[in-house]
Amino acid sequence: MKITGHFLSPNRQTEILPFETASRPIVGFARDYPTGLSSGMHSHPRAQLLYATSGVMRVDTQDSSFLVPPTTALFLPASVEHTVKMDGPVAMRALFMLEEVAQRVAKVTKVIAISGLLRELILAVCAEGVEWAREGRGDHLAALVLDEIGKAEPLPLGLRRSTDSRLRQVLEELSKCPYDRRNLEEWADVANTSSRTLARLFRTETGMSFRQWRQQARLAAALSALSTGATPTRAAAIAGFDSVPAFGAAFRGLFGITPGQARGHYFGAHDK
Repeated sequence: MKITGHFLSPNRQTEILPFETASRPIVGFARDYPTGLSSGMHSHPRAQLLYATSGVMRVDTQDSSFLVPPTTALFLPASVEHTVKMDGPVAMRALFMLEEVAQRVAKVTKVIAISGLLRELILAVCAEGVEWAREGRGDHLAALVLDEIGKAEPLPLGLRRSTDSRLRQVLEELSKCPYDRRNLEEWADVANTSSRTLARLFRTETGMSFRQWRQQARLAAALSALSTGATPTRAAAIAGFDSVPAFGAAFRGLFGITPGQARGHYFGAHDK
């Protein structure tokens, strides 16, 4: 593990080492973490699939921020620096993968949808231990996991970060309160710049307009809320929508499913 800035505790570094050095192509990592725990910026020599059966993870890389609720997982290539913060108690069930194996199915950081099959495969790999028997169940599970990751649908849950201090202040406040209704001109006052400059910064730094970035941040927060038990009405309020039907239409437009389906997808799988 490579560590920069704030670092993981020595105990956590020690417990992760066997998973970074295992001879198997894929190994499962199962740990429960308390609310607010933050790993600090670090990287691993192996690729990871970060998944939680319950709770929400907020993962920051050098250039993007990702929200990872239980209906999704985050694929991280080997050596990508990142920090993980637990937004509530988190039951992490992650996978460590040899770089050459992981590159067969994915080469960039991305959030993917978790199918019922992939969820069960992750749990099964975690139950196998670090040095699972070769030419048996472990090999079959590893092959299926890789196939499912390769076929998984990528989701728009990554938001690019900014190196500009003016825009970064706005992005951080909007991430904390996505329902904030201030318009571009009001946010420009917060950033101590003009609305034209702020609009330009959104385009050049994030690849989105102000409205697009805010909408995606709002809907990502709504998905997180739905995945942890919120009703569609509550999720709409969290996302800053007055109208539940309007929220439903925007949610389906981004994720391809309704808020009710997103909530039912997690609870239906979790209760099995």
